Amino acid sequence: MPDFIEVYEGLLDPDWCAAVCRRFDASAHVEGRVGGGVYPELKKSRDLDISSRPEWSDVSGPLMGAVLKALLAYLRTYPYALVAPLMLEFRPADGGAPRRLGAGDLAAMDDAGLVALVQQLLRPGSINLQRYTAGEGGYPYWHCELYPRDANAETLHRTLLWTVYLNEDFDEGETEFLYQRRRVVPKTGSVLIAPTAFTHTHRGNRPVGGDKYIATSWILFNRAEQIFGRAG
Repeated sequence: MPDFIEVYEGLLDPDWCAAVCRRFDASAHVEGRVGGGVYPELKKSRDLDISSRPEWSDVSGPLMGAVLKALLAYLRTYPYALVAPLMLEFRPADGGAPRRLGAGDLAAMDDAGLVALVQQLLRPGSINLQRYTAGEGGYPYWHCELYPRDANAETLHRTLLWTVYLNEDFDEGETEFLYQRRRVVPKTGSVLIAPTAFTHTHRGNRPVGGDKYIATSWILFNRAEQIFGRAG
């Protein structure tokens, strides 16, 4: 049975990843946060949100390019990630009557068509670069990414999480999923994608013998008014 955890290897060059790690170390970064604030007993890291920083666009661009490649592959494997939540109609290329989008339709789309659908339905979250210091850093608290935190319900729009592993020169430090009993070993340049809900409760284990660097964020559904238009 599938566990809906997918890892796509070799999407980013290791030398590029190493340069991002060095640049992170040379930049101002802050104590890592969880949804409710700074709690180092739950998560101990150094973090840098690069999405709002134009000077980091040369990093966020390649990261999102790699994530998009992984996302297209993920949706072809699990088309119901889009089909199940949304009853979408489309008009066939032969000009026939509109009909419901099915899993087979999505799987058969070429990349351009699938990218267009992704842009219509989904949006990226902010990208957070993180460093977990050897022997002390980690995210040992079992958590998921879907929770009712803010009045705009942005955190409830998260549907998939992603992590890009920027290095692998350490021991342990896996991303561990509770119910799937699976530990993903970081590999430089690979992209992890998994669902955000409690079914994929996870934690980041402490690295040993070297610091661990990642980039991480979410794929969110667009807001209803963008997908369906405003009522009235």
